[in-house]
Amino acid sequence: MHPRHLSINDYYYELPEERIASYPLAVRDESKLLVCQSGHISEAVFHDIANLLPANALLVFNNSKVVEARILFTKSTGGVIEVFALEPHEQYADITVAMNTTGSILYKCLVGGAGKWKHGMVLEKTALEDGVEAKLSASIVERRHDCFVIELKWHPTDLPFAQVLHMMGQIPIPPYLHREAEQTDALTYQTVYAIEEGSVAAPTAGLHFTPRVFDALKQAGIETSFVTLHVGAGTFMPVKAANMAGHEMHAEFIDVDVDFLQQLLDKDCVIPVGTTSMRTIESLFWMGVKALMNPGISLSEMEIHQWEVYDRLLDTEVSKKDALKALMEWMQSRGKKRLIVKTQILIAPGYPFKICRGLVTNFHQPKSTLLLLVAALVGNVWRRIYEYAMENDFRFLSYGDSSLLLP
Repeated sequence: MHPRHLSINDYYYELPEERIASYPLAVRDESKLLVCQSGHISEAVFHDIANLLPANALLVFNNSKVVEARILFTKSTGGVIEVFALEPHEQYADITVAMNTTGSILYKCLVGGAGKWKHGMVLEKTALEDGVEAKLSASIVERRHDCFVIELKWHPTDLPFAQVLHMMGQIPIPPYLHREAEQTDALTYQTVYAIEEGSVAAPTAGLHFTPRVFDALKQAGIETSFVTLHVGAGTFMPVKAANMAGHEMHAEFIDVDVDFLQQLLDKDCVIPVGTTSMRTIESLFWMGVKALMNPGISLSEMEIHQWEVYDRLLDTEVSKKDALKALMEWMQSRGKKRLIVKTQILIAPGYPFKICRGLVTNFHQPKSTLLLLVAALVGNVWRRIYEYAMENDFRFLSYGDSSLLLP
């Protein structure tokens, strides 16, 4: 069956409110770890994961860093308008460029309390940090069907946008936590290896990793590598359409270098940490297929669209080796050491995995694209996995427990 025809109701399970972890554990790597290998389910403690991975595995992490994307402006009347910075306007090449922009920027945003933001009104906010006072103003440039384009201006004008967000905004913890962000979230809702600023939601599978776990991985001979996929707000949204044909997948920026592609070529057992890492890795395969089919393809044509794999690329019989080599040659012919491009790939039952051989991931919301991805990897076993987790007191969603899935 084409994933377009999947009924999202087939990927529902009952998730009681009390099973959603509102806060993380005091020690990240002491969370529970469900292990599903070839359909057999067991459990362990996360800090023992190095002993449970295949000896020749390459673990791939998403090193994107969550930015303080939630900005609250208080009007002179006392009313509050929330501006949620989603992603840069199309005029910016990528998120890294946007984060380093100074003085002013156009940004796609969600607006809470938009009805209180009258035409022509300029919102203002001031913050003081390390003796530096910054002033930020916001005005509406365009209203779109799914967002607003907001012009943000600030003083001092030499501050990069990332620093302005840090001074003015809050970490945008998921809405299903049903609480305001607290000071501790700035640390706990961030992986210990986060470095590339640009996500508006954490790649939460990585929250369990600690220096102790990385040391154990090294001792076990497990290789590690990093990619960047800046996580958008759409990642954790449940599908509202009755079937997948009515759902538009979010597009996100990925950023990888040629050395990472070589690592993928050299390793047979690639296991991503998190759904974002998996979407990045599998997207690279199909970009390689495109490069093989059309060596003159442009960067914008490299983007992977929602149904593209299923509609026109699946018929091509290309090996992992040939696809990755074609992508590396395409980059080399253009003098590129890094590839920064968008992907909208939807991984759902019916998807044929080309590179990934397993997954480290948390427990996801019912009727979400993340749950579809898990089901694509393990098949109908996903129900037994979630039943086991529910019956054995696992904690769910972003601050919850983890799983290692090895089909």
